Amino acid sequence: MLSLLTATTFDDIFKSSFLEKTSSFSLTDSLIGMVAAFFLGLFIYFVYKKTFNGVIYSHSFNISLMVMTLATALVIMGISQNVLLSLGMVGALSIVRFRTPIKDPMDLIFLFWSVAAGILCGAGFIPLVFTGSLVIGLVIVLFQNKIVVENPYLLIVKFDNGVANTEIERILAAGSKKYMLKSKTIFQEKETEVTYEVRIKGNDAELVTEISAIPGVSSSVMLSYDGNFTA
Repeated sequence: MLSLLTATTFDDIFKSSFLEKTSSFSLTDSLIGMVAAFFLGLFIYFVYKKTFNGVIYSHSFNISLMVMTLATALVIMGISQNVLLSLGMVGALSIVRFRTPIKDPMDLIFLFWSVAAGILCGAGFIPLVFTGSLVIGLVIVLFQNKIVVENPYLLIVKFDNGVANTEIERILAAGSKKYMLKSKTIFQEKETEVTYEVRIKGNDAELVTEISAIPGVSSSVMLSYDGNFTA
């Protein structure tokens, strides 16, 4: 038993634990996968830049989409060669927590698209990922740029309690397509604040101006509304 232990050299351990596991590694396939992931990440980059319609465009987030495609492809190439390594990678990634909030649902779609493209590139499904990415990109460009969605607004009005809501709602009925009362707050029986969801017909500035001109109205503010409201 002792002779067997002493006969095992460091070179034997190195060969058995490292070299044999990388014997099936193909440099050509890896380069093809990484190049495909790069071009797909670049495609995702331009689609995101062209279709972005949020408040502030983040160039660093767009760059991270391209890098995420490359990094995911690299990880998949590595763990596909070894089952134990894949299990260890899953365990390592399970403890990672991302704290960056995703406010726009479309950003989450692009993140998932980048990860999916990287996985398919790393697994070698090049024709599938190029075809699927082309279809996804065309759908996003079509729906983001061609289809106009009418976003509602939030109208917040503060007025003295002596002012009736009927005058405000009369102006809303005449100057908007549709309006709905979302909340009403009375402050110490002196001032009232109401919030309306409004879909305007034309110039929203004129609507706010007319409401602000009502005697007893202290403030009138109209904000863009994405559909989520917390009272």
